[in-house]
Amino acid sequence: MVETRITVGLNDQYTKQQKFHESKYLATLKNICFNYHVAFSLRIENGGYFHENGEYTEETSLVLTLADADPAVAEEIARDLCVFFNQESVMVTKCQAETYFISESISDDILS
Repeated sequence: MVETRITVGLNDQYTKQQKFHESKYLATLKNICFNYHVAFSLRIENGGYFHENGEYTEETSLVLTLADADPAVAEEIARDLCVFFNQESVMVTKCQAETYFISESISDDILS
């Protein structure tokens, strides 16, 4: 299975400032994933980036993880995030991963 991570910074590419609170970006990202019908996980982290002109900036970033998503869909999502969040670029990382789900529940006898 392929795990795709899309890292998108929150600073605007022109002003180099974060225009909105993280919650607004999170809501947008969740809506994008819902509309593409992909399962995802998400985390907020800090990072640094060198712009095409060599300027360095540090910013808050969102890391979107997609498990076994169609590669074309993952790329479309990355392109949408780049446009919607007004980024110079977004970083896409792909790696092989072993993933499985565990389902377990407590029996009713134990709860009584």
